[in-house]
Amino acid sequence: MFLPVQSIWCIVLTLCMSVCGLEIPKYEVICSKGLSDCTIMSHGHVTVAEDNNAVYVQNLTPSIKLCCKDSAPCTLCLMIDIEINIHLDKVSEDEGSGYEEEDYSEETERNSKASVTVCYSVPTMPTCKKVEFKVNHTALSLQNQAKILMTITKPAGISFSSHVIVYSSTQPKPLQKVDAPSLDEVCVQEQKVHVKECHVPSFSCVVDQKMNWVELQFGRNKSLPFVCVQYEKNGICQIWNRTTIPLHSVTPCMCLQVWDEDDQRSIRTQSCPFINNTDFLQRSVWQNVSVFVSVGQLNNYHTMLSWNLSAPCRLEGEVWPCQKENSYCREVKGFRQQLENGTWRQNSKGQWETIRVFEDIHVQLSACVMVEVKGMGSVLGPFCLKNSLLADRSHWILLVVGVMLLVCITVLIFYLLHDFVKKWAWSWHHGGFVKIGRNGCMVVLLSPPDVDDGVSESVCRLGSQLFNQGFSVSVDQWSRKEQCTMGPLPWLHSQLLEMKSLGGRVVLVLTRKALERAEEWTHGNEEVSKMKEDKGLPQICSPYSDVFTASLCLIQADKQLGIAGEHFLLVEFDSHPRIDRRLPELLQGLPLFQLPSQIQALLSELTVGWTRWKWSAKTKEGKDKQKASHCK
Repeated sequence: MFLPVQSIWCIVLTLCMSVCGLEIPKYEVICSKGLSDCTIMSHGHVTVAEDNNAVYVQNLTPSIKLCCKDSAPCTLCLMIDIEINIHLDKVSEDEGSGYEEEDYSEETERNSKASVTVCYSVPTMPTCKKVEFKVNHTALSLQNQAKILMTITKPAGISFSSHVIVYSSTQPKPLQKVDAPSLDEVCVQEQKVHVKECHVPSFSCVVDQKMNWVELQFGRNKSLPFVCVQYEKNGICQIWNRTTIPLHSVTPCMCLQVWDEDDQRSIRTQSCPFINNTDFLQRSVWQNVSVFVSVGQLNNYHTMLSWNLSAPCRLEGEVWPCQKENSYCREVKGFRQQLENGTWRQNSKGQWETIRVFEDIHVQLSACVMVEVKGMGSVLGPFCLKNSLLADRSHWILLVVGVMLLVCITVLIFYLLHDFVKKWAWSWHHGGFVKIGRNGCMVVLLSPPDVDDGVSESVCRLGSQLFNQGFSVSVDQWSRKEQCTMGPLPWLHSQLLEMKSLGGRVVLVLTRKALERAEEWTHGNEEVSKMKEDKGLPQICSPYSDVFTASLCLIQADKQLGIAGEHFLLVEFDSHPRIDRRLPELLQGLPLFQLPSQIQALLSELTVGWTRWKWSAKTKEGKDKQKASHCK
């Protein structure tokens, strides 16, 4: 006995869903009087072959409801009420066409098989269900109409707020549309306790005035939910990734939305916990009120005074124009406007603003506005026109005096820095800007790869001490902005190029960590370093580690040329000893100074080194000139 293709398809689909861990939808079907042995099965093809043409679908009434049973989780159910019309004569012809006439029995004629297929479609792909049943001719002899109620639990592809189209496979019309209930509708019903998507995280807000923040506390130990902050319930909600909110940002109109996963699978809970804390939080609203006043012109060429008020929350109160008289601003009667009557919108900065105008007003007499906010107890303002043609002549006088004063200061600075300007012009003429110290020598001071604050402070003190002695000093810790812009290695090369033009030395600060890094770099023992990190917690690297490592590469290159001692010096602080650790082979032979005990020796070495470089540069220049004269 061979199974039909449709049955094989259903078996394969059931096995696949079981193996993949998917829950198989449950089907239920109820038939009216006259139909028996009703069974429902999935139809595996999108294009469905015609059912028995003796069955005609008159009407389809679909609905999607929440099905709940005892304490089990509630699920969506698709219910389709099908009204069919059965042609009994065609049923008899179809069922008996394969048999001889004498083989018919009375029971066979009174009970014949038929079927109807109904499909539902979501944005992905259609799904079809076929209902097979037996027709009782005797029960339907007077009325050939019947009803079938089909119920599909957890229909594939249908979720909350889904749009579903239901139709018959053989008669596409009538075509019915139905919408699944949304989460907002479901989560206000009594069954929301049994709906997983309605479970939202709970939270509370604790105001800590000592720490000057508001702490968000969530009632669970698992991962933090998603949080967004908005001002007013209909304001723009901005994602907030921290568990604390600065107190100066908190206002009575601030609301929080909290949810799990994403918008399609979970509902949000909205809370405005600060709405009643108006005593001290209202001040943050008043302190952030700003008003901008400008002049415009109406279509009838009359003048209008435009004002724009912005605040963290929408306000209630009044605004009126006034005429400023010394320190007092006298109200212009008949122009008061209520803030709550205007249109408010939220700008790109998250502030609520309203833009209004005073029409047909004499602007020269009233170029300011006053604001009275409900509950504040005092008046804000006056807010007046700025940088307008209606300003007093004294403003122009102040502007002229300011320009003249600026010119005088510029001339005085130029006179006092005359020598510096000459050196600056010389350096620009000879290839670009250079930093010139009193001694003329440049020192590039490089920090070790330590994250110890004490080491960093010692390096900075040494840089300041060298600068006070007249050297042009470049410290990696003072150039974080340039390193972030250029990168640590390009920054180091730029300093070495500048040092080459001025003359100077690179000073490396040694610590125990620096010696370990140099030894590892020398032997290429990177795997040892990784093993050390794997045994314990991850090591925190200094932001100057790359610069220090790059200097080791330069030292190796100069050593091969025999000139490493002319370019590099080593210093070691007595407060951070290396505990008698031997110098790595790479650093052996370089001058080493103990600080602060040998600071004078270090200064002498830097000065002598620069003098030697200067004499060498002049000698080279003289030889070049002599060669040029011989060529002539």
